Amino acid sequence: MKSLYSFIVKPLHSRYNNEKKVGDKTLIINTTIENHRFVSKEAVVVSVPAAYSSPIKVGDKLHVHHNLFRTWYDQKGNIRNSSTYFKDDLYFCSPDQIYMYNNKCHLNYCFIKPILNKDILSTEKEQPNIGIVKYSNSFLEAIKIIPGTLVTFTPNSEFEFIINNERLYCMKSNDIALTHEYEGNEKEYNPSWA
Repeated sequence: MKSLYSFIVKPLHSRYNNEKKVGDKTLIINTTIENHRFVSKEAVVVSVPAAYSSPIKVGDKLHVHHNLFRTWYDQKGNIRNSSTYFKDDLYFCSPDQIYMYNNKCHLNYCFIKPILNKDILSTEKEQPNIGIVKYSNSFLEAIKIIPGTLVTFTPNSEFEFIINNERLYCMKSNDIALTHEYEGNEKEYNPSWA
């Protein structure tokens, strides 16, 4: 079973991440399908495209776009699958919907870790539009933006992922506006719920 141009994937665990383990208890943190933050963004490759070769192989773990596994209500109130649904918990995934595979950034995507806000008068916990590169790509590495580089990124370009229990922002390489020198007092922002 192969698609011509798309990967065929399945959710790593389930379509939604609505539960959180706290000690020996499991809490349900969301009961609706509307909120995109709780749609699973982790997948496993079942089949690779037939039309071209890719470094992504069968069995690789992916971080994908949140609408891949999302369900929605039609105008009659019936639950519908996303347009990428194939059959039996399998989905078509185009290459531009893949952000990371096996902890390597795909295409021109990168992941940034937010830093703690140093402004004591601000109510924001994290510094807006500034972070540390956690996962880079070949384009950024060619211009010496590697993991650990402090960067400023454009407003509203980021979208949130939880990877290895860390909250990271995914964005395109072009969204990184400039790099900074470390002052030595920057701290990564690690919320307790991540």
